[in-house]
Amino acid sequence: MKNNESFEEYKNSINLLLSKISEQDLNDAINIIKNTIKNKGKIYIVGNGGSSSIASHVSVDLSKVARIPSATFNNANLITCFANDYGYENWVTEAIKAYMNNNDMIILISSSGTSKNIVNAAKYCKSKSIKLITLSGFRKNNPLSKLGNINFYINSDQYNFIEMSHQIILVYLVDILAKNKLKI
Repeated sequence: MKNNESFEEYKNSINLLLSKISEQDLNDAINIIKNTIKNKGKIYIVGNGGSSSIASHVSVDLSKVARIPSATFNNANLITCFANDYGYENWVTEAIKAYMNNNDMIILISSSGTSKNIVNAAKYCKSKSIKLITLSGFRKNNPLSKLGNINFYINSDQYNFIEMSHQIILVYLVDILAKNKLKI
């Protein structure tokens, strides 16, 4: 981003990133979520830092707007307890083991796609056939981008562009699911 970049250029940059998101991947993500709900499952969403805030926002919107059971692991007591007992790189995996049921699914967010706690959780999900949607950025072949049933990758090296794109993708899913709630 240039110091003198106009807002028009800024928003066009984000639009360009979002234009590369596959409609098929969005439809597949909607179907995974719909199938989870049909099977009486819950949607879990997890991230670190800004991605954790996105996870909280989208989880609340799924529950309130789309009436889809959703939760995060963004409880300081949970994070510090599990990180202390199992190591920070394993706390998400251990939370999955403790909280998720067979019919649940998870959305994991890591801007870099290299956060060890998120990547380890994705590997665990893959090994246990837990339905998984990932969102990442920076490097195309980051570890997280290869582990989900659906992988949304944002081709940028700027955190804010990546995080805003992740937020827009997830809120889009919420809005589509809310509009189609009667069909779930």
